[in-house]
Amino acid sequence: MNLILLGASGSIGIQTLEILKNEKNNWVLEGFSIGKQFLKIDEILLNFNSVKHICVRFKKDYLVYKKKYPYIKFYYGDKGLIKLIKNSSKNSYVLNALIGFSGLLPSVYSIKNRHTLLLANKESLVIGGELINKLLKKHNNEIIPIDSEHVALKKCLYNEDIDNIKNAYITASGGPFFNYSVEELKKVTVHDALNHPNWKMGKKITIDSATMMNKCFEIIEASYLFPFLKKINVLVSRDSMVHGLIEYKNYTKLNVSPPSMKGPIEYALNLGKPTNGNEFNDVIIDSLDKYNLLKLDENRFSLIKYSRLILNKKGNSGAILNAINEICVEAFLNNEITFIEIEQIINIIMKDAKFNRFCSYFNYKLTDFKYRKITRKLIRRIKCK
Repeated sequence: MNLILLGASGSIGIQTLEILKNEKNNWVLEGFSIGKQFLKIDEILLNFNSVKHICVRFKKDYLVYKKKYPYIKFYYGDKGLIKLIKNSSKNSYVLNALIGFSGLLPSVYSIKNRHTLLLANKESLVIGGELINKLLKKHNNEIIPIDSEHVALKKCLYNEDIDNIKNAYITASGGPFFNYSVEELKKVTVHDALNHPNWKMGKKITIDSATMMNKCFEIIEASYLFPFLKKINVLVSRDSMVHGLIEYKNYTKLNVSPPSMKGPIEYALNLGKPTNGNEFNDVIIDSLDKYNLLKLDENRFSLIKYSRLILNKKGNSGAILNAINEICVEAFLNNEITFIEIEQIINIIMKDAKFNRFCSYFNYKLTDFKYRKITRKLIRRIKCK
């Protein structure tokens, strides 16, 4: 089976390449995209001689590498990502591990070109869940999730009667500031926020985990992946050993494993079918007591509330929230705003946001551009105070 890997130098991309390289499987790496860490192209090609297509971010890198590897077809930029997908073999699968809004259009084109989508880019559904699900239905296609929480739900639902479901939960670690007071949060540094207690992830998702925006996004994502689940609840698993659970009428099924993305990636590469490994298991229990799961304080982690707003408003609402959040996280990482100002800025802009019900990539793109501009303007005002 041929694989197109989008985001080969990110956390998910790197782990995917390790799995493909070190374990026996039926996958052939046909192509990949890579961003700022383009120097890793040489290393990847040393390990995978099957690569036929590569997309880089910038034209200058494209010009260098197409001369260096004339037998490989190179592309660049956002349009290059689409060409990579369109020119890949008909039976290939696309693993989308891109970050942020940039992952939406490749997801759309993967589905339109009838490639099964292995999805780690949660923004594709946060921003365009309505559009994505319409396209899946139109093209008789499917998404296989990679996030540990959504894989957990999928495993817990396997061979079960959905009519017997009482409640569905995903879990959160609570991040590095779970017990911090407001005064303590005001003093948080970038270094502090990037020091997640359980997971090793990219910078953007690590900050989202600390603010709990990541969990907000995962609730939205789960609602589109599993529309028959009436409500997605959140519990706190401080050691990140429990990733998700389904409460049925007579028992509870939960998914337990150490905090590693290797299991979820392997599960996705096995196309959502049970594996023989024991690193990402589902367990049937009568009581949750031994797992020390806690209720999430939504007053303390108030960004969770936007999951309900986005699922209610739909249209461009997810694009608005994502655009504000991406710019705020970028500004925080660049020491332009404080950690606590991320939430404050999101609340200020979302309060006056103009929602519409249009469901199209063009609408999402316009909204993204508009609210990035609004957010940058507010950040400049804050910095000038």
